[in-house]
Amino acid sequence: MKFPRRTFLQLAVGAAALPAVPRISRAQAYPSRPVRIVVGFAAGGATDIQARLMGQWLSERLGQQFIIDNRPGGGGVAGMKAVATSPPDGYTLSMIGGGLTIAKSLFKFLPYDLEKDFVPISTTAAYGLLVATKRSSSLKSMQDILATAQRDPGKLNFGTINPGSAQHLSAELFRTLARIDVTMVPYKTTPELLTGLLRGDIDVAFEYDAGLRPALEDRSILAVAFTGPVRAAHIPDVPTVAEAGLPQVTVRQWAGVYGPAKLAREIVERLNKEVNTAVNRADVREKLQSYGYAAEGSTPERLLEINRDDLALWRKLVREANIPLE
Repeated sequence: MKFPRRTFLQLAVGAAALPAVPRISRAQAYPSRPVRIVVGFAAGGATDIQARLMGQWLSERLGQQFIIDNRPGGGGVAGMKAVATSPPDGYTLSMIGGGLTIAKSLFKFLPYDLEKDFVPISTTAAYGLLVATKRSSSLKSMQDILATAQRDPGKLNFGTINPGSAQHLSAELFRTLARIDVTMVPYKTTPELLTGLLRGDIDVAFEYDAGLRPALEDRSILAVAFTGPVRAAHIPDVPTVAEAGLPQVTVRQWAGVYGPAKLAREIVERLNKEVNTAVNRADVREKLQSYGYAAEGSTPERLLEINRDDLALWRKLVREANIPLE
């Protein structure tokens, strides 16, 4: 069917006069359905608590539910693998702790590559570990622990979660550098670790503040040391491990939001903006601090740098402490 030239020109002019329809970017349309934040650890731990705080904030801001999907196992490996193999559409994210750089330093093989299979979005917080004992125990300080371990080799039991986790490697690092003979007892979850400490199955626990917070508040356990480079603002009376004479045992962890590799840059930028807005809010900062975290956002590029710096640090520490690869 042919149009006369005059009719064709009239149609073209009419089309040009129609209002332009704005193009909706992927970032503007995102999210249009619920989003999963995969956590490779059980509920109640440090990474899980931060994921839930961020999930609540993102749900309120972006109008879709950000659902926490706990997948414990293998020191976080199971959850990481699930995200690495997910479509890069922004509907499967991961809350990752700095312990995952430790895993890359400690394990000969992992079913994913932290640098190639993931895209960093932003950090959320920085924090250290607590060294804790049962309050009724005779171990009231780091000096007590060291003296007992040196006096009675093999007597003390140290407990952590998940072989290969930051908690486990930090305890191994402490044992190695302090040159003490203790038994390492692994637990699957933080609640099981805490039960073991209260029951007397272990004498010392290495865990993040968040997981121990209820027992600290009801005064059933005692924090004898903090692994950060300086004392934590929310527990200023708890000395650092360095103050006990072991400056090499300084562990400062972080947590951050990641997506699978090839996630669209505009979605990364949208999420980065929202996470950084969250960690700069006074109420969010106070909430994080109540769990022992220092709120800390970043650019995606800075988080990538932190990853690489941490990996170099832990590889060096693993080598110097002669910790065997698994």
